[in-house]
Amino acid sequence: MKEKLYLLVISIFFIASAALRAQEFRPQSAHENQIVSAVAKFNENDMEGARAILASILAEDASNDAAWYYLARTALSEGDLAQAEECLRKASDLDPENFWYRYRLAGLYSVTQRQELTVDMYEDLLEDFPKKSGLYLELVELYAAQGQYEKALETIKEVETVFGMTEAIAVYRFNLLRAMNRQEEAYGTLEEYNRKYSSPYILATLADYEMSMYNDSTALVYYDEALDLAPDYSPALLGKAETLRMTRKYDEYFTVLDKYVTSSDSPASAKSEYLMAVVQRTDPKFIRNFMPQLDSIVDRTVRIHPQDSTVLRTAGIYYYSTDRKDVAGTHFRANAEAWPQSLSASAGLVEFLMYAEQWETLSEEGRKAYERFPQETAFLEMASVGDYNLKEYQKVLDICNKVLEVAPNDSSSTLRAWSTKGDIYHQLGDNKKAYKAYDKALKINPDYVYVLNNYAYYLSVEGKKLGKAYAMSKKTIEAEPDNATYLDTFAWILYLQGKPLEAKPFFKHAMLYGGKDSPVILDHYAEVLYALKEYDMAFIYWNMASQKNNGDIPDLDARIEARKKAVNR
Repeated sequence: MKEKLYLLVISIFFIASAALRAQEFRPQSAHENQIVSAVAKFNENDMEGARAILASILAEDASNDAAWYYLARTALSEGDLAQAEECLRKASDLDPENFWYRYRLAGLYSVTQRQELTVDMYEDLLEDFPKKSGLYLELVELYAAQGQYEKALETIKEVETVFGMTEAIAVYRFNLLRAMNRQEEAYGTLEEYNRKYSSPYILATLADYEMSMYNDSTALVYYDEALDLAPDYSPALLGKAETLRMTRKYDEYFTVLDKYVTSSDSPASAKSEYLMAVVQRTDPKFIRNFMPQLDSIVDRTVRIHPQDSTVLRTAGIYYYSTDRKDVAGTHFRANAEAWPQSLSASAGLVEFLMYAEQWETLSEEGRKAYERFPQETAFLEMASVGDYNLKEYQKVLDICNKVLEVAPNDSSSTLRAWSTKGDIYHQLGDNKKAYKAYDKALKINPDYVYVLNNYAYYLSVEGKKLGKAYAMSKKTIEAEPDNATYLDTFAWILYLQGKPLEAKPFFKHAMLYGGKDSPVILDHYAEVLYALKEYDMAFIYWNMASQKNNGDIPDLDARIEARKKAVNR
């Protein structure tokens, strides 16, 4: 209500029509031309000139209510609410029968958050101007904002007495009763209204309520009544469709849903929101069983709104989630091309390309998006994902250097850049540069577990600085105690330090959280068990590692055979 009154008072203060001015004040003839000149200067945004004229009028005649009023307008335009209030008070005192002076003063009380004064002023105005219908509903909102619900209900009764029942009044009462947690009574008043009158909104609201009470047959009756009055009324179409879906009347559901998505009464964003909910929240079996019907609905929505960003994005997500990446890609690309200056549209295309593993196109589109949005270095980082998977490692390093150049104060971006540089240098076999890059990353964030783990693991592989590796790795398992990869690194360092017995429980914990899916972790655990002379268990885990090994550990089978021979197995 505060925002509504603020907009109301500001808009009214700045209306300059001659007809309205004639209602607001009766200028004294001696100064009428000067008032007109002041208003002209006000409209030309010459506040100093307007104020000078008005001050000269008031110096000669302090009882000129019109001059006080326009001086209030000038003060308000300059943000001086205190002076505006003082001037309005004087105008109102000089002409207490002028509705607009007092009405605007009430608005100013509301803007300055003095609700009690606002309510008092409205109540006085209603006593003097009982035919001003808008005052009643504004007073209802003021009462409600202060929690005076009973007074609000009484005021609504007065409105009915003076002006008769309307849909707006019925809705006001409904919302008030709901705010008072009188739900049954609230819906009862709508039913009473519906018996005498009828409207699609009231009927759809009653239908929604009945559906919430699991009275689906009654809900459908109300929805149908609403649609008889307004065949394209989108809340009723959507409500009926959902009722049919929930009651598994799927043939009817898709018929009504088709009417909903073709309705001009519903905005494209609302259609997209509903279709997205269907895609993301319904049982996957429903999607599979009714894919042709859903395809038809999605395609029809796109045909009706061929350039709407939300619709194209929803279509892309739908087709991607149903494993039709080519079709999904056409929608994501169409969205990006239709809205080249939309950050979200470009991000949608680039993200799709990453998840679809279209590396060459990802590398290209990520760079194009960065050219359009040079402040978004994330697009470069996405492009580097494509480069990495294409084994274009120098291009990845070039992007990291670019990020460090253009966003030196963005700690998140620079952290990822140094981290990635470390990974790439390790990939290229230059661990010296890799460790320098990791050191740079850890200066930005000493607790960045991704770098801590990789740095520690690579040191362990080289058998260097195991104390430093231990300290870094310990941080990772303290931060994420159920991360199988981090547990493996920490336990393997313990093993390399000659502590297989201490390493064992960490490997056992890793097995519970995904470690059995990694041939490297299985191999490490087997080595620890072998060192503890638990040969049977060691070869069980080596057998598991061998079955999952797809070239991750080139010498695995040969090493297992050597271990077997060493213990006569």
